[in-house]
Amino acid sequence: MESLLAQLGLDCSSLLLFLCIFLLVFDVVKYGNPKNFPPGPWPLPFIGDMHRLDPHNIHLQLAALSQKYGRIFSLRLFGVRVVVLNGYKVFREAIVVNAEDYMDRPNLPLLEEALRHRGLLMTNSYLWKKQRRFALHNLRNFGLGKRKLEPIIQEEANYLAETFDQHQGKPFDVHCHLHRAVANIIFRLLFAERFEYDDEKYHHILDLYNKIQDVQESAWVPIYNTIPWLLKWFPGPHQMFMTAMKSIIEFKAQKIKEHGQTLDPSSPRDYTDSFLIEMMQNIDRDAGFDVENLAFNTMDLALAGSVTTATTLRWALKYITHDPHVQERVHAEIDAVIGTSRQPSIADRDNMPYTNAVIHECQRMGNVLPLNVMHMTAKETKLDKYTIPKGTLIIPSLDSVLHDDTVWETPHSFNPEHFLDKDGNFRRRDAFVPFSAGKRVCVGEQLARMELFLFITTLMQRFSLSLPPGEQPSLEYTFGLVRRPKDSLLCAVPR
Repeated sequence: MESLLAQLGLDCSSLLLFLCIFLLVFDVVKYGNPKNFPPGPWPLPFIGDMHRLDPHNIHLQLAALSQKYGRIFSLRLFGVRVVVLNGYKVFREAIVVNAEDYMDRPNLPLLEEALRHRGLLMTNSYLWKKQRRFALHNLRNFGLGKRKLEPIIQEEANYLAETFDQHQGKPFDVHCHLHRAVANIIFRLLFAERFEYDDEKYHHILDLYNKIQDVQESAWVPIYNTIPWLLKWFPGPHQMFMTAMKSIIEFKAQKIKEHGQTLDPSSPRDYTDSFLIEMMQNIDRDAGFDVENLAFNTMDLALAGSVTTATTLRWALKYITHDPHVQERVHAEIDAVIGTSRQPSIADRDNMPYTNAVIHECQRMGNVLPLNVMHMTAKETKLDKYTIPKGTLIIPSLDSVLHDDTVWETPHSFNPEHFLDKDGNFRRRDAFVPFSAGKRVCVGEQLARMELFLFITTLMQRFSLSLPPGEQPSLEYTFGLVRRPKDSLLCAVPR
């Protein structure tokens, strides 16, 4: 080697310098911003802006960068260019007004390897359109967003209240109880089946969903997404992620197999039956009507339909517990409108403006998906004065919308008055977008709204909530797949 270098008139230090220059030039050519691209900090070679961001507080750091570079700015993450959208005005212009331009999902390496371009959440184009349309139509047939689902949610709310009551006012962790209750609702829609809270197999599946969240909170994930070709061969949290995903898919596949053995095409029981019937009739191979895609769809729907709502309920109980005045007013309104002789119903919501406002404010401040789910431009598009190429990753920050100081009177404080007019009537706010908006708005938004109202009012009708003696209020959180409060104990004393 040394003789070869000598023949070329180079020494080792010269070769190293040449390689460094070559790699720097390659980095600039490959990742340099196109003309008229949004501004942003100067990225380091190869790692981009990864060094600037703490995965546990990335939403706060993006807010700080927005103060410096503007409502629309760029970063380089995962080895690609990313544009961050901040504030309601910019969010609406992109995600609602020009929804077609921003409707795609990016192919992040970790999810790409786990999902294999299947399911509902991260797919694109024709497959996604066909699957989303089918999901919306059939879930509505089984009660999604309709009053006929109300008795099922009321029944589950009763089971949940009974588990609270079993603790006899002593401190306990509400997390597992809330997750099981919410998951049972979506499981009924998907598989026409309810699990008992002490079912070990049920516990195992919900634990796998929690493990997926735990891995997403690891700094390993953005590193993996940057150099997957190397890290995929090494041990690490990403291997646990893959194992958990595989186990969930195997569980779904077993449920699908059981459904196929008892299927009556003339009388579908649930989403899975309807999908199996569609498989018999649909010969369009590109539409994704096959058993494998059904397994991924049910996983996506169960994950999206349980984790976010259960986490929102956890935040709601925290905020209500931390403010005795809020809890007193909610109790008073429940007593006046519902009383104690019957269970709350959706029909009560219009007569309970303060409780409704509290629930909305818990969603706003709970801020469960602060970065939204990433989008990607489906074509070259213009936003404000900038040109954004096709295939650019987009972070439409929900945190920036839910705390936009041009919209909310006290953006960083818990204040139910945000959702009440001067006469105390409930008022809707356009910038209230915890379910996102546009083409990718959450499929289960109406279901989640029903669950939040019925679960919260049922619990508040029956219990007074408080912290354990000597414990100080805390709103600390962890952040990965969702922003969730750190585990803590709660006392639920029967009223």
